[in-house]
Amino acid sequence: MAMIEKLQKLTQGHGELRPGHGLITGIIALSLGILSFLGVLAFHFPEYLTTPQLRKSYDVAVIRQVMFGGLVIGGALSLVNIIFGRARWLSTAAFALIAITAVMGGHKVPVNDFPDNTPYIGLDWFILDLLGSSLIFIFIEKLFPHRKNQPVFRPEWQTDFTHFIVNHMLIGFMLLAVNLVVHRGFGWAVKNDVQAWIQALPFWLELFLVILVADLVQYWTHRAYHETKLWRLHAVHHSAKHMDWMAGSRQHLIEILLTRSLVLAPIFVLGFSKEVIDAYIVVVGFQAVFNHCNVNVRLGPLRYLIVTPNFHHWHHSQDKEALDTNYAAHFAFLDYIFGTAAKSDRMWPAEYGVLGDYVPKGFWAQLKFPFTWKG
Repeated sequence: MAMIEKLQKLTQGHGELRPGHGLITGIIALSLGILSFLGVLAFHFPEYLTTPQLRKSYDVAVIRQVMFGGLVIGGALSLVNIIFGRARWLSTAAFALIAITAVMGGHKVPVNDFPDNTPYIGLDWFILDLLGSSLIFIFIEKLFPHRKNQPVFRPEWQTDFTHFIVNHMLIGFMLLAVNLVVHRGFGWAVKNDVQAWIQALPFWLELFLVILVADLVQYWTHRAYHETKLWRLHAVHHSAKHMDWMAGSRQHLIEILLTRSLVLAPIFVLGFSKEVIDAYIVVVGFQAVFNHCNVNVRLGPLRYLIVTPNFHHWHHSQDKEALDTNYAAHFAFLDYIFGTAAKSDRMWPAEYGVLGDYVPKGFWAQLKFPFTWKG
């Protein structure tokens, strides 16, 4: 019972974690244990726990090797902590989860034929995105840090990690809802001759066009969040006091559904080719994380054309000269055209978050916030 209470306290904490007490290695071991456990569940029930689009893209043999590596590393870290008496309660929980995963078949669970049209929760998307994002972007943050003293497990990392988990686990339901809204609400606007013309464009021109169209919609949608009562939804995203690869995950579920529906509507109507949309998804996925990262990157004159971490950090600042500026997600020149680019003599903002810091801490409190705020 004491172990469960300590785990609950850890997930609800808001302070940063520093090396030297076994907590960081214990969390890494527990995270690998959780991911491996989710992975073995996905192997046992692939029709309900994996994403149909991803099933055709990845190599199951490679996934098995990655899972085996996670089990070995997680087991080794937790075992070393237990032996040396470092955060034993945490490491014991991690080791127990890894042992359960191994007993359930681990990375060797056979996958037989299964139906492809069942409702699903995207466990595989969550696992792959968490592993990929953490390995890539934490490395970049340590290589080119903006705030050098900011730890990986900085204050409120638990809140953003919970947002990350929920948003990724519900991706199947969110995509289904968005597709339903877009196809039923905008099907009347589809013109075959327009779609044929767009699909005949060279790949790079079509890719530029889809990003530009999406960013124009995102710019005005984003601006509406700031200048209307929709701010009560968007304030949750802005409440992060530290910028890093997890900060972008702090978004209210309703905002995600609304924004994605509005952005995907013109993409659907204009009929961009599948190859271009796949490339666009890669660009969006990278920029959405990278621009929130704790990295000191400005790209020289290109920063007036492309959104960089420096550009987007100003958008998240509570410094007065930065309020309601830098709305673009991909092309910075949109803010310069529409007169909403931040102007400051300083290179970086001083503080992040909502001016007044009135958004509550914790995932569930932030989920309720738009419906309880009196502002």
